Amino acid sequence: MNDVPSPTQFAAQRSAVSGLAPLVAIVFCGFLVVGAPLPALSLYVHDDLGFSSFTVGWVIGIQSVVTVLSRHFAGTLSDHHGPRWIVLRGLPLAVLAAGCYLASALLPAAPEVRLAVLIAGRVLLGFAESLFITGTMSWGIGRIGVARTGKVMSWQGIAMYAAFGLGAPLGLAVHSAFGFAGVAVLAIATPLIAIAVAFVLPPVPVVSGDRVHVPVHRVLRLIWLPGLVLALATVPFASMSAFLPLAYSVKNWAGAGVAIASFGVAYVFVRLVGSHLPDRFGPVRVVAASLAIELIGQLVLWCAPSPAVALVGAALTGLGFSLVFPAMGVMATLRVPAEMRGRAVGNFIAFFDVAVGLTGPLVGLLTGAMGYAAAFVAGAMASAAGLALMPMVRRYGRANPHAGRGG
Repeated sequence: MNDVPSPTQFAAQRSAVSGLAPLVAIVFCGFLVVGAPLPALSLYVHDDLGFSSFTVGWVIGIQSVVTVLSRHFAGTLSDHHGPRWIVLRGLPLAVLAAGCYLASALLPAAPEVRLAVLIAGRVLLGFAESLFITGTMSWGIGRIGVARTGKVMSWQGIAMYAAFGLGAPLGLAVHSAFGFAGVAVLAIATPLIAIAVAFVLPPVPVVSGDRVHVPVHRVLRLIWLPGLVLALATVPFASMSAFLPLAYSVKNWAGAGVAIASFGVAYVFVRLVGSHLPDRFGPVRVVAASLAIELIGQLVLWCAPSPAVALVGAALTGLGFSLVFPAMGVMATLRVPAEMRGRAVGNFIAFFDVAVGLTGPLVGLLTGAMGYAAAFVAGAMASAAGLALMPMVRRYGRANPHAGRGG
């Protein structure tokens, strides 16, 4: 192992572009298995299988529940075996999960059986996403250095939400033309491309240090506040992705896919032109402004009288959500030692998964009682709660003077 450079030397050899470009491709192609079927799932479960909006919420949310439960484990595997190792195990699981989607669509069985097969696929995908997203985040930090953690999170986030923004309308279009079976075939194909890229990409050295089991509460004690802000900021995204297609369907509006795509376009645009803003103005100010924009976007969606106005609300939600993840992520990861970084990344992202996992079924109950527009009220309330935490986040940042750094 003497010919392997140290992590610092290894990272210094690469620019951010050359270091992150292959990982962006892996995340984009891999995350399409999550993003492309997501809006079609609600239509499939509700319209094709005939289940309630509460069931829709659980089907969508259970993936995130599994991801939450496995994030710390995925981070531990990344710290012990290296991020490439877990990426090349997570992506094949994603292919298998999409295979369950296809089986659910094609089985000549009762709706309950097809739903059970679909849920099995969602469970597999939850574990798969935990592995390959945690792995690519740690892989990126290893390739370009911990000093550029914010840049890693920014570009990985761009890849994820580009996959969501482009995948959602693509998935709805494929669903309209070929049914849910066509969506499943698309979801099988995209992670295969990611596997090919990951297979030829070299590993990064595993950071030496503590290899004993680290209890999850020890990591959460360091990162819980930035994670909670991320979770609250995620609720509008989760509500919109699960219930916007159904809200459009009830109103006989066309263009749900376009509205969801506008979220993704706005999200990526802000990441491209505004990734320097947390450094310039500080993460707390940027996140406070971001949550306020998200709040406005959700209120616009709630009272939108037309698809055009709803599209504006979805775009505002994307504008607001964009910088929360990297700004809070830098604050979280700078609190932990290098040998625990994979676990910190995994547990921080788990707050996103908690939000998606809980939002689906809870907002499903709310929409069942008050209509689908109530999903956007829930998103607005979560954004307001995040804003209320900003004074506490400011004190958290002062306790960690390096938290404002990173890209």
